[in-house]
Amino acid sequence: MLGELYLSFQPPNPPNHQANEAEEKMLGPWNGHPGDQYSFSEKSMLRGNKSHVTEFLLLGLTCDPKQQVWLFASFLAMYLVNVAGNSVIIAAIWGDAHLHTPMYFFLSNLSLVDICFTTVIVPRMLVNMLTKRKTILFAHCLTQMYFFVAFGITDSFLLAAMAIDRYMAICNPLHYTTTMNPRHCLLLVIASWVVSHLHSLTHTVLMARLSFCGPNTIHHFFCDVQPLLTLSCSDTSVNELLAFTEGSFVIMTPFIFIIVSYVYITRAVLRVPSGGGRYKVFSTCGSHLIVVALFYGTIISVYIRPSSTYSVTKDRVVTVIYAVVTPMLNPFIYSLRNKDMKHALKKLMRKAE
Repeated sequence: MLGELYLSFQPPNPPNHQANEAEEKMLGPWNGHPGDQYSFSEKSMLRGNKSHVTEFLLLGLTCDPKQQVWLFASFLAMYLVNVAGNSVIIAAIWGDAHLHTPMYFFLSNLSLVDICFTTVIVPRMLVNMLTKRKTILFAHCLTQMYFFVAFGITDSFLLAAMAIDRYMAICNPLHYTTTMNPRHCLLLVIASWVVSHLHSLTHTVLMARLSFCGPNTIHHFFCDVQPLLTLSCSDTSVNELLAFTEGSFVIMTPFIFIIVSYVYITRAVLRVPSGGGRYKVFSTCGSHLIVVALFYGTIISVYIRPSSTYSVTKDRVVTVIYAVVTPMLNPFIYSLRNKDMKHALKKLMRKAE
């Protein structure tokens, strides 16, 4: 997710030495810097070639048939748990009037986005494992990239909105009702969706203008921004500049809001005289903090790190954690640590009976 941010921090996936023999002979083996797979002159040579890539090859997590069996079962189980768990959270919140508050309004939207976020990549990956067909059309690849980036950014904005809600509830309780009224909460959610989709649309349109006439192998299990840029035979400087400026701003702004909110929340909690009172106040933020740590911890470990620590295998594993595992765990994190959610879930189960 958010693949545009790590353009300046780590090298792209290693080149494919088995694909497109004709281009290998024309350009010779690539031994340059990881971030410069093709020079400008080499890209011009490739553009001169009349061939144009219409589909890409997703290598996936592994090519070992034995490993693919248990990977298929694992990802299918995680996906079903994700969809079922987040759907139950949404139903419980909307079915209980006591949970019609800003925090749970944001949580229901987060659950919806988590379902969409994982649905963008997991079903396609499962089909590829089942049919052993790893190709994806260029248009489908761009579509997957668009929705993956959009839902990933929406996720981070909603986490920021939840942090602001906790800040207002703890640090400014007298103004909480007027500030976090239904209209303001709805505007926050709408803004999260609109900004995220505009951000993703910008990068998708710029990506669609690039030429792809060289190797078409993506060393990943889905179409992300950076792997596609490394395969382009066009000048990608505009894409990279926009990714580093606008992309960094859109990605880091929610994270900064979360950090600042919790700095003020921590200061307010430390002013509470009794230890029990501190625990009671801070416990309302516990679930949100766990989700933020899982989401941003894995993202930072993938996208913001020295190039010398780059590893394709580690990259895939960590991406699985923030794109598949974390959305699956969110319903458990928010329901097991929350008495109101437990009550709403019991109420929902009684209705179902």
